[in-house]
Amino acid sequence: MEGLAQLLPIVLLFVVFYFLLIRPQRKRQQEQVAMQNSLSVGSRVMTTTGLFGTVVDFADDDVILEVAPGIETRWVKAAIGKVLTEEPGYGDGPIDSTENDEKSDGDNVAESPETGDSSTRKS
Repeated sequence: MEGLAQLLPIVLLFVVFYFLLIRPQRKRQQEQVAMQNSLSVGSRVMTTTGLFGTVVDFADDDVILEVAPGIETRWVKAAIGKVLTEEPGYGDGPIDSTENDEKSDGDNVAESPETGDSSTRKS
């Protein structure tokens, strides 16, 4: 009976580790593999490194992504982090840098074209 009492904390520790660490990790891994296997041509995806692209073809266990018009790259399926459901706002046009030139207290920032220095002047 004493040997069982010494073994019981170790067994309980394993059970706790299983339910808190191993089981959730295994579930996330299965969901990730299912998502990667459900990819189809035309899906917008983000890789694990943050590269956005559109699936254009499959080759063996690889995915061919179009990252820009006419530019295709080859990735392993495991590198696909998630499938995007909405467009991330591309094509909104260039950012207008003049909006940030005026400060709220009336100061204006001017940039010298020769040196690239910024100087502050009161208006």
